Amino acid sequence: MITERRIHIAWLVAIVTFLVLLASAAFRSSVGVMFVPFEEEFGWSRSAISLAVSVNLVLYGVTAPFAAAFMERFGIRQVAAGALLLIGLGTGLTLVMTESWQLVIFWGLFVGLGTGATALVFGSLVANRWFVKRRGLVMGIFGAAWATGQLLFLPIISQTIEVFGWRYASVTVAALAVLLIPFVWLVLADRPSDVGLRPYGAESDPDPQETTDRNSTHSGWAAARTAIDGLAAGMRTRAFWLLAGTFFICGWTTNGIVSTHFIPSAHDHGMGATMAAGLLAIVGIFDLIGTIGSGWLTDRFDPRVLLGIYYGLRAVALMGLPVLLGPGIDPPIVVIMILFGLDWVATVPPTAILCSRIYGPERGPIVFGWVFASHMIGAAVAAALSGAIRDAAGDYASAWYLAGALAVLAAVAAFLIPKAPAPSVPERSAT
Repeated sequence: MITERRIHIAWLVAIVTFLVLLASAAFRSSVGVMFVPFEEEFGWSRSAISLAVSVNLVLYGVTAPFAAAFMERFGIRQVAAGALLLIGLGTGLTLVMTESWQLVIFWGLFVGLGTGATALVFGSLVANRWFVKRRGLVMGIFGAAWATGQLLFLPIISQTIEVFGWRYASVTVAALAVLLIPFVWLVLADRPSDVGLRPYGAESDPDPQETTDRNSTHSGWAAARTAIDGLAAGMRTRAFWLLAGTFFICGWTTNGIVSTHFIPSAHDHGMGATMAAGLLAIVGIFDLIGTIGSGWLTDRFDPRVLLGIYYGLRAVALMGLPVLLGPGIDPPIVVIMILFGLDWVATVPPTAILCSRIYGPERGPIVFGWVFASHMIGAAVAAALSGAIRDAAGDYASAWYLAGALAVLAAVAAFLIPKAPAPSVPERSAT
């Protein structure tokens, strides 16, 4: 018989997962404040630096579903610890780079793979395994960690760069990634049953067949096949294309243009990097409210309606940004940044829960991994295209308006996502 404790260990697992998501997102996005230092020291163009960011974002997204499958086969702690080590290696090697292609390898490839394995799909897997009750709230907390990590620490990183230089910031990121590994190894048990517990809120013991199924095959090929099978099953349904399409636009309108190009765009308007990073920190602070609140709302209301509202509000913020951005911080731009924050990653809990409801608790995280991959592919396209628009036009105005128009399209598409489970994707044990 599996026992219960007064304070469930699931909450400790959630805290460590929160910290990994927070740090991993901060590590990935810190290159945004390095655009201008790289330009000044190496003479690289916005397009050249954007290429490294685009590779990072693509791998960040595409790694996610395979990471979820490998976590199913080899364990959460092993994959997460290896990913943090890869992040430390990639950021540390930037200290010796001299060419832009090296930035593509170190930041694009290594950091992209490492952060992709410790992204929201990792959080979704933890939430689905460890929580029955409060799952939407926990996903909201994880989403807030992921989004806030990208933004909240940017002023600190920017100030570090201004005072000590970008190399000192890279060393700090590398060291912090390595320091998180012991916490992951000591706390992150793969499943509640591994430590003699039920998931939080579960009223019965897990099916004994679960352990048999997940231990039946432990090869890398089986893990990859699980991810590919999840994609194939999803692609046969309309729900997948709507979820992936709206999340493609979500990535475009957050990581792709705002995280990557807001600080360079503000610099074009005469605003200092630290001041611009401070505005992004406002987004990060209010994202904590918006995303956790979204998780609470997702447990109570139709996730599709929530998505429609979130994308609509984001469109308003994107359309207003190029008009209001200037050399100083005025109240209207603060309002825009607060609006960004409230719905920055508020889309994550309803999207993740829809994947779980439509495709089931086991396949749902894998499908969400591919939906998340589309998010990061959208971000990569936006990062590259926005940099090219700026190089061609001399400013980012057209890029901001394009992102706003896409957000309107996502708001409409959200209401077309089916609510019922997809009949063509029954749960199937891995063999």
